[in-house]
Amino acid sequence: VRLVEVGGGSVQSGGSLKLACTASGYTFRGGCNGWFRQAPGKEREGVATIEGDGRATYADSVKGRFTISQDNTKNTLYLEMGRLEPEDTAKYYCVAGWRGGSCVPWADFRFWGQGTQVTVSS
Repeated sequence: VRLVEVGGGSVQSGGSLKLACTASGYTFRGGCNGWFRQAPGKEREGVATIEGDGRATYADSVKGRFTISQDNTKNTLYLEMGRLEPEDTAKYYCVAGWRGGSCVPWADFRFWGQGTQVTVSS
């Protein structure tokens, strides 16, 4: 299984970015998939998850600003990030291979991408 994220970059506070994650050897359809992030010196944080029926769950820190979605025809997972803040600066990881329980941002996942850096300046 290989997950590859693209779309990171540097933006100013208030700006937007859209991350995309494509999978090889894995199908996003029907499963629970998501995004995590990790800032330097901080613990890894679940950002958002999406279930097979499209239901999404977000961390409180991003609720109302970020949107997770997936395109099953392209086997691609997305994270649209708006009203970005310096506190959103982190490396963002696509995750899949849900280990069960509830499909929530703090769930456990088997597969991780290599990450894409997002930097927000004030």
